[in-house]
Amino acid sequence: MPAKKTSRKMTAPKPAATPSPDLPAVGTKAPAFTLADQAGTKHKLSDYQGRHVVLYFYPKDDTSGCTAQACQFRDDLPKFEKLDAVVLGVSPQDEKSKAKFAGKYDLNFPVLADDDAKVCTKYGVWQEKSMYGRKYMGVVRTTFLIDPKGKIVERWDKVKVPKHAEDVMNVLKTHQA
Repeated sequence: MPAKKTSRKMTAPKPAATPSPDLPAVGTKAPAFTLADQAGTKHKLSDYQGRHVVLYFYPKDDTSGCTAQACQFRDDLPKFEKLDAVVLGVSPQDEKSKAKFAGKYDLNFPVLADDDAKVCTKYGVWQEKSMYGRKYMGVVRTTFLIDPKGKIVERWDKVKVPKHAEDVMNVLKTHQA
């Protein structure tokens, strides 16, 4: 008698469980990417050539630290725009999650869906983490400042959320002079 088939609800693919290579170094070209935002609009890094890009990676939509960080960038976005900079957030959830997150907190900048963690891996932020003795793969909160020519000019590793957007703004100002 053949085995009985059971139907299972299909879920979004889980990000690959392969550790990231080293993080791209300051002074190197930022890895290219194309990702969709909360509205389904595709964004390529090359779309922003000629402007500074604040590219920040965060672990998960709608969690306390990630929400606080996103809201800092939301509130400071006019200041970043005044310096001709764009802010892009990236995490490994799908577009539906991004839409819910952006809508709930009135995010006024693109939050990009990297649901297979390929871009997180390219940028070296997809790493093994540990919580309560359990090891798992996830995003290590990291921010890159990319210059108008596509070169990484600053990198913040293992970001602490309080005042992070302000710190990025202050460094961005030094690159404007």
